[in-house]
Amino acid sequence: MGRYLLALVVAAIVVGLAWPWLERLGLGRLPGDIRVRRGNSFFRIPIATTVVLSLALSALVWLFRR
Repeated sequence: MGRYLLALVVAAIVVGLAWPWLERLGLGRLPGDIRVRRGNSFFRIPIATTVVLSLALSALVWLFRR
């Protein structure tokens, strides 16, 4: 279980560092993503982006297990 947790943390760090490039591809600005800006605060809930990334990763895992 420790390996999976470590892999999850590393993946989260990689996605966080790659986020500026992912936004250029349109991720984070899909219909269904929620963005709230109040004054100097900015809050983002990337629902549609999460679904798209989940489907893509699931497809990759399915292909590699085949």
